[in-house]
Parts: sequence; structure tokens; C-alpha cells
Amino acid sequence: MAAINKGLEWITRMAYVNILWLIFLLPGLVVFGVFPATAAMLTIIHQWLQGKTDISIFGTFLETYKKEFINSNKLGYMFVLLGYILYLDFLFLTAAPDAALYLTIPFLIITSFAFSAGLYAFPMLVHYEMKPLQIVKRAFFIMMLNPCQTFLMLIGTMGVGSMLWYFQGLALFFSFSILALIIMMPAARAFERMEKKSANLQAKENQSVLTKQQRKGGAML
Repeated sequence: MAAINKGLEWITRMAYVNILWLIFLLPGLVVFGVFPATAAMLTIIHQWLQGKTDISIFGTFLETYKKEFINSNKLGYMFVLLGYILYLDFLFLTAAPDAALYLTIPFLIITSFAFSAGLYAFPMLVHYEMKPLQIVKRAFFIMMLNPCQTFLMLIGTMGVGSMLWYFQGLALFFSFSILALIIMMPAARAFERMEKKSANLQAKENQSVLTKQQRKGGAML
């Protein structure tokens, strides 16, 4: 019975966050509301993954929505611009068969990299204190250094998309919250791995500096 109650509690939470995401599209007239609402939803899920399940969902959502309104729109529309450029490239390839013969594979690789990096962008926004342009640059870096997590994000995204295609009635209550969870879990794992690597490198550098200082001190004696 306890397990059932716990499951129902999480189902309710996910549905509530999804409905909040839909509602908060409206203050930004959808066009400017989608990215801050996404940042707010990912913030809540990030807190849950850290074990902070007792937070105020609505209060945290509203606070993050207002705080990240500008930065999230900057970040989101950077990727929209990138997507538009790739779309123009796609139109060029479809209109020029000779060019498509040589450029299709590079185009697909670049598009895959851009999409994969985009999956990391908003989790990074809620995890780090970074400017949008810094996030765009580092998102590609983290994506390439964490192939397993990137693969899980891509598979999870396609899986959720397929599920919602066949069960469209779930879209209103769970579509974006489940997708956010699927993206946030491997992203958080990737961030943790990067931070551990950075800490280990820093520790080695500190140890190297300390060893050099000790050697200099011994030489002076």
C-alpha cells in the first residue's frame, strides 16, 4: 500500500508540473513563455532528483520563471536561430541534388550534434550560474565528453515521443514533465561526472604545485 501511495504521489506531482508548464506559457504569450516555463519545470525536477521533494512546487516554479525569463529566452532563441540556419541548409540540399550527394552526411552529423547539445542547454541553465552564450559553448563540450548520457537522452526523447504519439490523451498531463525527467536524469549524471573530473584534475595540480614547492624548499636547505 505504501508503494502504491508513493507512486500515486509522484504521478500527481508530474501531472501538476506539466499543467503548470502549460499555464505559464500564457504570461509570455507562448512565444516568450515556453523557455522560462521549461527552465522552471527543469528546476523543480532537478530539486527532486537531489532529494528535495518537500519544496513548494508552485512557489519554486513562479520564482524560477521570473528569475530566468530573460536568460532562458536568450538561450532558447540561440538554438532556434541555429535550428533555422540548419533548416535553410536542408532546403538548399533538397534543391541542389548535386550538393546533397556530398553534403548530406556532414549536414546530418552537424544537426545531430546541435540537437544533442540543445538537450543539455536548459539542464545546464538550472544547474550552473552561466551566461547563455557560455552554456551554448559548453553544451557541445559536455555532449561530446558524455556519449553514454547523450545516447540515453536521445533514446529517452524518442521513446517518450513515440509513447505520446500512440497515447495522445496523456499529453495534457504528462508529456513535457516526463520528457523533462528523461532529459534531466542523464544530464545531471553528466554534470556530476564532469565536476568529479574537474575536482580530480584540480587536486592533481595542487599536489604537483605542493611537490614542486617542497623540492625547492629542500634545494634551498
